[in-house]
Amino acid sequence: MGKEQTANRVIKAAVIGVGNIGSVHAAQIYRGNIAGMRLGALCDIDPRRRAALRMEYPDVPLYAGAEELLAEKSIDAVIIATPHPFHAPIAIAAFAAGKHVLSEKPAAVEVAEAMSVVDAAERSGKVYGVMFNQRTDPLFAKARELIRGGELGALKRTSWTVTNWYRTQAYYDSGGWRATWNGEGGGVLLNQAPHNLDLWTWLAGMPLAVRAVCSEGKYHRIGVEDEATIYAEFPGGATGVFITSTGEAPGTNRLELVFDRGRLLLENGRLNVLRLGVSEREFCFTSKAGYALPDITEEDIVLRPERDGHSLILEDFARAILSGTPLLSPGRDGVNELSISNAAYLSSWTGRRVELPLSPASMAEFHKLLTAKRSAEQSGTAGTRGEAANTSDIGGSEYNARWTTRW
Repeated sequence: MGKEQTANRVIKAAVIGVGNIGSVHAAQIYRGNIAGMRLGALCDIDPRRRAALRMEYPDVPLYAGAEELLAEKSIDAVIIATPHPFHAPIAIAAFAAGKHVLSEKPAAVEVAEAMSVVDAAERSGKVYGVMFNQRTDPLFAKARELIRGGELGALKRTSWTVTNWYRTQAYYDSGGWRATWNGEGGGVLLNQAPHNLDLWTWLAGMPLAVRAVCSEGKYHRIGVEDEATIYAEFPGGATGVFITSTGEAPGTNRLELVFDRGRLLLENGRLNVLRLGVSEREFCFTSKAGYALPDITEEDIVLRPERDGHSLILEDFARAILSGTPLLSPGRDGVNELSISNAAYLSSWTGRRVELPLSPASMAEFHKLLTAKRSAEQSGTAGTRGEAANTSDIGGSEYNARWTTRW
């Protein structure tokens, strides 16, 4: 996907779905805080929200529907912040209209949809990114650097307990689309944990298969999962466990990756690095002492983000359009984390081990079972609008702690 040809151009971007996160993206762009980008339009189907937006952004064109906005030739790129089921169809329509696309997570609800978006992006030649803003966190970036550098050797085991996504019943009651198969397409795996699943695959790589138990309505009066446990099999015999929940207070965030020559532990805003002097596999079969350990060195690394990750991803997206630089969070990677959550649901619903990448047969089975859950739920559709927002705060908030790495 090539760079824009006009020198010193500024990307004219539109935000589609101006709810909680969409309103903050809009405000940051409007204020000139995103290098290489300016706010060209806003789009939301909610009349009350549009009324608030007219007051907040009197000089910014406002649209009631994505189709009308996408017909506007002056818009270079769109940022999609609608409820999850609308991410994929709006992205595909945007590529057909010749726009670049940055989508909020997840890229879609179903892997088949996410793959269709990637195909549409490639056909269009436009830039496609997903808002995996936690990739900008310097601790995760350092961990990836150490892994990719090869000094730690082959992965043996990984586990992530990320249960500090606590939510009350009032949170789920705040919007009729929340925690529904029709409105969100799932629970904690589709709403809160996509960032963690993305980082898990970004660091450990993609599993070969998963087994999972997803507990629906275990801690809340909801019909989707508020707790999930995933067991993963990785290439080379490595194994992994991923546990997430919105029903534990205060919860835990602890990521461990064990390698042949060391271990990485991310917890409490700190990266603890253990390095072995020799390969554990070599030491195991050459040591003459039954209870010996290899030589071990330990290092604690503390790195704090200098800026919020959302702004960095927005600027990275603008650079990719203007200069052709590779994206930190390309749209194709959105398929990876979604593949794990789709496979986890399918495993939980059927009691089977599910292989990755998902086969056409598995994707078809997932679609059939999800459709059945949506029909049984009988909750209607959420419509193409952003997350529920306090309209008195439209454009007034900054990126806050709930959208950053939570330790």
